[in-house]
This record gives sequence, structure tokens and C-alpha cells, in this order.
Amino acid sequence: MASADVQAPTGSLPTFFAEGLQAAGGTVKVTNIAGREAEFTLDKQGFQIHRHVAQEKDFTDDEHIKAVYYPETEQLLKDVTGASKIFIFDHTIRRPAKDKNDPAAALRGPVQRVHIDQSYSASLSRVPHHLPAEEAVELLKGRVQIINVWRPIKTVERDPLGVADAHSVGEEELVPVGLIYPNRKGETLSVRHSPAHRWYYKKGLTPQEVLLIKCFDSKTDGRARRIPHTAFADPSSKPDAPPRESIEVRCLVFHPEDRS
Repeated sequence: MASADVQAPTGSLPTFFAEGLQAAGGTVKVTNIAGREAEFTLDKQGFQIHRHVAQEKDFTDDEHIKAVYYPETEQLLKDVTGASKIFIFDHTIRRPAKDKNDPAAALRGPVQRVHIDQSYSASLSRVPHHLPAEEAVELLKGRVQIINVWRPIKTVERDPLGVADAHSVGEEELVPVGLIYPNRKGETLSVRHSPAHRWYYKKGLTPQEVLLIKCFDSKTDGRARRIPHTAFADPSSKPDAPPRESIEVRCLVFHPEDRS
């Protein structure tokens, strides 16, 4: 059994920094899918593990990441999803801070909070936010996805990333959380706990593998649209296991020809 924070029932809409979000520690079963990876896909459960060897290895220089890793990530997603256009809008690297007294050190570590990165409306609003107005209008006529490409920088030995089968999480269990940026407003989703949620991870994920996480899909035909995810404390990890290091790239994925 593993533990992570989930949303406690509350009647108000919380904002990101206003102490409105009540977390309730929960213990749930998280199933290791090693050896069964092919059973899980972006459209069936909302996530997929794919073997992919990156040219980028160190992930220490942001400009080099954008110049080298972004293009290979774009091609990976085109190959996996069949999309014709990918737009990467940001990335996050999680690794131990060199200075543990740095106030921002906690922000660099794994986040043990069950969430979905964007609500449905916030996902769609990212298209005109990042792309020219006329192009955005046309792209929004077709299928739009947001897919995160999560890769270990070193083999994961502690604080792995867990994902919940999209079809095990009901819409009524999603809690909007307001985000206020300097120039716009956004919205993420927290998740109320339910024993019906089905959680998965792959133990010992390596840098030669990526975990693809579907945060949004505009299709409403029954395929997975979004999955909650979180880092969690794996009780089978060794006490002296090294801290997790990972990079997560967030991507708008477009299928303009798919307008059904």
C-alpha cells in the first residue's frame, strides 16, 4: 500500500495559494505494471509507457533542453499519437536542490498531491494563449490533447509517479482549483478520494523509458480524457534510496483533421 494526499470534501472553490485546499492523507493500492506495459494505452486508461532513448542525458541546461530534447519529444509524440502538430509549452525538472536551505528547495522535489494539471476549460484556453489567434481558431476545430512526457533522469528508486485509470475516476470526484498567473487565470483539478480508483505505476522506470500522461482530450466518445497522477511514497523503496530525478514536458497535441 502507498500513500499520497487527496482532496478532502469541501464546499468552496479553492485558489492555489489561498489555503483553500484541504489535503487528506490516504493509503491506496498501487499496482506495479512491469511486464504488462502493453496493456495500458493513452486512449484506454489515459497513460502509456514507451521505450525511447533520448539524445539529451544530463538535463542541466534549459536552452540545450529546448534545442535538443524538445524536438525529439515532439517527434516521439507524433509517432505515438499520429498527431500532425505538437507545441511544447513548458517543462519541469525535479531533482534535489544543491542548497537544502534554499526556500525553493521543496518546489524542486516530487509532489505528493493527486491532481490533473488543467481543467477542461483551462486546457482549451491554452491554445489561444500560446498560439497565434487565427491558427488557434483552426486548431480548436479539430481534436486537441495535452500530453505530459515524463522521463526519469536516473532510474527511479523512490517517490515514483503513480497514475489512476481515467475510467475509475468520476467527474463528480474532480475539484476545480483556481490558479492566478501574472497575466491570466488558470485552473487545475484536485481529486476526491474513492476506493474505486485504480492506481498503477512501473517500478524501476529507467531513463530509456517515458511515461505518457494524458491530461486532456477534447474527444468525448468514451476514450480516456484525463488521468489523475501523483508522486507517492513506495513502502518497498530502500531507506537509503537516492532522491528521484525526472523531467516532465507538457505538450499541446493537435489532430486538425479529426473534427468528428
